[in-house]
Amino acid sequence: MNAQTADRLLAGPGTEQPHALPGLARVRGLAEHPWVRFAVRRLTRLVLSVWVLVTAAFAMIHLIPGDPVRGALGMNASQQVVNLRREQLGLNDSLPTQYLRFLRHLAGGDLGTSVTNGLPVSQVIGDRLPSTVSLAVASFLLAVVLSVPLGLGMAVLTRGGRRRRGELAFTSASVLVAAVPEFLLAVGLVWVFGVRLAWFPVGGRGGFASYVLPVLSLAAGPAAVLARIVRIETLSVLHTDYVRTARAKRLPPRTIYLRHALPNAVTAGLTIGGLMLSGLVAGTVLVENVFAWPGLGSTIVQSILSKDYPVVQGVVLVYGTGVLVVNVVVDVALALLDPRSAIRES
Repeated sequence: MNAQTADRLLAGPGTEQPHALPGLARVRGLAEHPWVRFAVRRLTRLVLSVWVLVTAAFAMIHLIPGDPVRGALGMNASQQVVNLRREQLGLNDSLPTQYLRFLRHLAGGDLGTSVTNGLPVSQVIGDRLPSTVSLAVASFLLAVVLSVPLGLGMAVLTRGGRRRRGELAFTSASVLVAAVPEFLLAVGLVWVFGVRLAWFPVGGRGGFASYVLPVLSLAAGPAAVLARIVRIETLSVLHTDYVRTARAKRLPPRTIYLRHALPNAVTAGLTIGGLMLSGLVAGTVLVENVFAWPGLGSTIVQSILSKDYPVVQGVVLVYGTGVLVVNVVVDVALALLDPRSAIRES
């Protein structure tokens, strides 16, 4: 009998139990990993937010005063037609039954049927969604392309208190542009460049020229705000020790600003940029109506006017889900750029 066998016999059978559960220890260690806890927390928050959104969209059609079917069919429709349509839509059932049926259909991708034209709501949204997405993405990309170089350049030019007049002019102009509502800017652009100068079309979706005025209307305000944020963050980064060390090593200015300063200054800008993308999606509602753009924004306005509440319900779900998904993507991107934020939250 060797020494290890004698130690096991003297210690008793209970001492082998900790060595019999290595899998449990690995699972426990995995559950305590910061990235796993970050993913679980974000996923739980997303699921709860989607449930609140779905419930609010369902309650919307029942909180509207009056009969939505009567409002959609008009006052001249007979009561028999109204009752038949309510029965087809299942509005005569109890609220719990309607809610469970709504969840079941929603899980299967069924958003209901339009009251005015009888088409599936998913088809109506599918036909209009690409126009809204293309407009919002183009506006976001233009805002980023304009704001990041502008904010970085102004930070370099005005660092250390230099060029006070340039700093004042930049701040005043950015505040003024950001304060103008998108739809008001859209009306002004239509009058100047569409009516007076006739450089661009004033309505509809066609080629590249039809995107210019709507994209400028949506991108101008966010670009102004994001440029100010990039400038402030860059000024803060330029006073850090590692930038001073890079200057002491006599690295080229392009390397200092683009490789060392910009990646560390863009974190806060990315957070605001994600919120702006959500705002751009919502801002398309008014801008699309100004330019007669065939997207979800004009669709929801037309549906509200015609009291086509299933379509309104579906568009609200699409807009809300899009905003939630954008927020999750921004959180993940921030965690990848700065893993310390995910670890601190955990």
